[in-house]
Amino acid sequence: MRLMNVCAVALILVSSLAYAKDPKAYQIGRVSQSQAVPCSSGHKTQSLCQEYILESGNIIYQIRPRDRRHVTALQTGDRAEFRLSKGIMLLRSEEAGSKEQSFVVISTSPASGTSAADVRSMRVNHLQ
Repeated sequence: MRLMNVCAVALILVSSLAYAKDPKAYQIGRVSQSQAVPCSSGHKTQSLCQEYILESGNIIYQIRPRDRRHVTALQTGDRAEFRLSKGIMLLRSEEAGSKEQSFVVISTSPASGTSAADVRSMRVNHLQ
């Protein structure tokens, strides 16, 4: 009976290691600009939304907070760690600590030192 318990515990540990996820990989960027812009809220009176420019390596992101009510303001010049997940940017700033905030990516563009060919993903021919 004791051997069965040890085998069961070992099986559970091995299976949990098999399903362990990789650690979240973050990219590093810097908030270069912030501005208040009109929100597109349909037929309601337009309010202002905070919009940020985040520069990362060779891509410039234009982002807005996903939830306007529960957002910590980002400061210009702040270093930010972010990752993209299912079309949403999850961002951690120096101000917010380890708490992730959700942002919607409005647009992306290559940084001034890179060309669009450097930024786009490479498509490999399977015959090569």
